[in-house]
Amino acid sequence: MAKDDSAQTRAASKKVGALRGLAPFLRPYRGMTLLALAALVVTAGMSLILPIAVRRVVDGFNEDVALLDMYFAAALGIAALLAIGTGLRYYLVTKLGERVVADIRRAVFDRVMGLSPAFFEKLLSGEVLSRITTDTTLILSLIGSSISVALRNVLMLVGGLALLFLTSAKLTGLVLLIVPAVVVPIIVLGRRLRGLSRETQDWIANSSGTASEALMSVQTVQAFTHEARTRAAFAEVTEKSYGAAQTRTRVRALMTVIVIFLTFTGIVGVMWIGARDVRAGVMTPGELVQFVIYAVIVAGAVGALSEIWGEVQRAAGATERLVELLGADDPVVDPAAPVALPRPARGEIAFEDVTFRYPTRPEVSALNGVSLRVAPGETVALVGPSGAGKTTILQLLMRFYDPQQGRVTMDGIDLRTMARGDFRRAIALVPQDPVIFAATARENIRFGRPDATDAEVEAAAKAAAAHDFLTALPDGYDTWLGERGVMLSGGQKQRVAIARAILRDARVLLLDEATSALDAESERAVQAAVEGLSEGRTVLVVAHRLATVKRADRIVVFDKGRIVATGTHEALVAEGGLYARLARLQFTDGQA
Repeated sequence: MAKDDSAQTRAASKKVGALRGLAPFLRPYRGMTLLALAALVVTAGMSLILPIAVRRVVDGFNEDVALLDMYFAAALGIAALLAIGTGLRYYLVTKLGERVVADIRRAVFDRVMGLSPAFFEKLLSGEVLSRITTDTTLILSLIGSSISVALRNVLMLVGGLALLFLTSAKLTGLVLLIVPAVVVPIIVLGRRLRGLSRETQDWIANSSGTASEALMSVQTVQAFTHEARTRAAFAEVTEKSYGAAQTRTRVRALMTVIVIFLTFTGIVGVMWIGARDVRAGVMTPGELVQFVIYAVIVAGAVGALSEIWGEVQRAAGATERLVELLGADDPVVDPAAPVALPRPARGEIAFEDVTFRYPTRPEVSALNGVSLRVAPGETVALVGPSGAGKTTILQLLMRFYDPQQGRVTMDGIDLRTMARGDFRRAIALVPQDPVIFAATARENIRFGRPDATDAEVEAAAKAAAAHDFLTALPDGYDTWLGERGVMLSGGQKQRVAIARAILRDARVLLLDEATSALDAESERAVQAAVEGLSEGRTVLVVAHRLATVKRADRIVVFDKGRIVATGTHEALVAEGGLYARLARLQFTDGQA
């Protein structure tokens, strides 16, 4: 049993210790932090001095009027210092909170943008966004308010207890008897709050992920009349999030009730004893007033700390989640001392006995012992049934994943020994599902090479058969295309993506079903552009439509993760087998 208790204690300590993850973000702003602490100490000190001035006023009410005036003037001066210090403290801690949270958001986003697709197989992008937004908002509340208020109340508690003792040791002793009764509920219920806070944040993230996925697929949802089911799924997750939040709120409310009741019950009892001491002449009325004020300060500090503790627990859960994201293990990383890809790149590609399984499907080999060499300037088409491993070849070549066996090289250098950003600059990709950003058409094409001129952007669009429809848009190339390019048709999106790849002017060109969304006329225009672009470049083409690969220098046929045939279109048709069967299905009337 002792062993189990120890394990639970370590787990709790680890949760609280999650707040240490904020230290690297606070360290650059030590000066601002120290200045805020100084303002906090001054304001707390001024608050603790005020009751002394009140005692002197009460006890000296019948003394010299000039002395009384001096006491009131001193109280006014203290109030002025308290106001200035409080304003300065608020400004500094709010500024510090905003600055630190901005740094955290940037650090998390920078980290996420460098993570490989393998990481996102297990974590929804909506949950990542929840961590960047909701969790950092909790941390902003902690740094910009809760920590400052907590430290101030700690100072008020410690200082108030010390001055209570100086005012009346007897009454202070009675007050201290109440402290254990107040602290125990804070500790016990605080542990429960910590777990509930983490659970609530997890459900919020789950809700965000569900909503994000539904909104990104709203047309598909509506097309299949799944609105009701999608609403029900979101409602279920939202209700679970609400339920977790309600449980946390009830526990925190219970803790607040217990702490405040016990605290003020003790104060009333102590005041009753103090009133009897005044009647007996043991204390002066001013001392009792001073003691009561300090007792109220101490009680208020304890009550505030009990409430802030809940905020600290929520922020600790949020910090833990963000630190997990910042420290997430990525199976694909750059080497400590990367080898540079020679420039200009030749574009030679090689797969050497490569076996690969996706992390979420470890029992199935997407590629099994694949060896493939593509010479510089060669155009190679990858064909085969869906799931045969064609697109996996492109993903490994971009090093979105690393193979479990074998190696992938460019110009004879293992991709794992190079920085990903280095060799990727030699590659242009046109994915099957083109990505159009919420920007203008010009900016979308220029994404391929940010320093390109307007003339180069338009030349790339012409080469991709996109110029005519782009100039017909309301503002031409400067037309805002909307989220995911809602202003464009599927074929138009594909041509913008091809123009982007053309503009990149890379040594290696990867086309993943690049013409799948084009009509016959546009496909011919794009094919001509791709043929022109392919001259002197290494091209890998993934295609189901065999008409687009007939002119490739070599066609590689995949089936169930293996290469089953290699050759030209004519040779493979004559050979029979899988390619010939696919050709017969697609070509009729002797058009093959």
